[in-house]
Amino acid sequence: MMPAVKPYIALFRIRLVNSIQYRAAALGGIVTQFVWGFMLILSFMAFYESNPGAFPMTLQQTVSYIWMGQAFLALTMSWAYDYSIFDSIENGHISYDMVRPMDLYSRWFTTSTANRLAMAALRCIPIIVVALVLPEPFRLVLPDSFAQFGVFFISLFLGMAVAVSLTMLVYVSAFFTINSAGTRMIFAIGMDFLTGGILPIPFFPVGIRRVIEVLPFGAVRDMPLRIFAGHIYGTELVQSMVLQVFWLVILVFLGRVWMRTALKRVIAQGG
Repeated sequence: MMPAVKPYIALFRIRLVNSIQYRAAALGGIVTQFVWGFMLILSFMAFYESNPGAFPMTLQQTVSYIWMGQAFLALTMSWAYDYSIFDSIENGHISYDMVRPMDLYSRWFTTSTANRLAMAALRCIPIIVVALVLPEPFRLVLPDSFAQFGVFFISLFLGMAVAVSLTMLVYVSAFFTINSAGTRMIFAIGMDFLTGGILPIPFFPVGIRRVIEVLPFGAVRDMPLRIFAGHIYGTELVQSMVLQVFWLVILVFLGRVWMRTALKRVIAQGG
């Protein structure tokens, strides 16, 4: 193992273990996500009953999309911020982070990823298990093959990485504002809508859908969930995953460049 990687692995383990301790918060999240999932499914059922053929996905695909989206919400949700990062920037404690022998971007990326994985680990299994035993049409249906399941998880973790890289841009933007609350709110609302958190992207008008699908937002959660539901397959599946990798590379590059620019302007008052 490369010596330069060891500190980040240790940091990842520490943050993962610490985040897993919040079991009460996880229980509250599970209940909330079950209620929200049922509300979404009931809403869609009302529309499907009127004209099932008018929608781009079958009801079963939509149900699977919703349950898996709720099960792994923590990996891709737009409001999974590490508020200690904002506090360190706004209170001047960032000076301590800057003298540590670790790359600041990599450090924040590592802790943000660990936080998301910890939250998802506590919530995903109960939601999936219960959704699998629900009666029709609320039941979650698993993919037909292990290959589809494996591709889904690869795409899901790529989507999580894209989500973290987008969140990193919000962290860096805090260097240029007095208070980051407005930026955080605008980003969370906009990203939740554009990633399919409220309405699956295939249900958007064609023109808007095509734009969103080529932007990084579609690569966060919509692509992996549609792969799981069997709505993306074949050549389109390969193209979708290539697009995820493309946006991950671009966003990480932009985030690092912007952070270097921001750190050159940092001024710590006092002694």
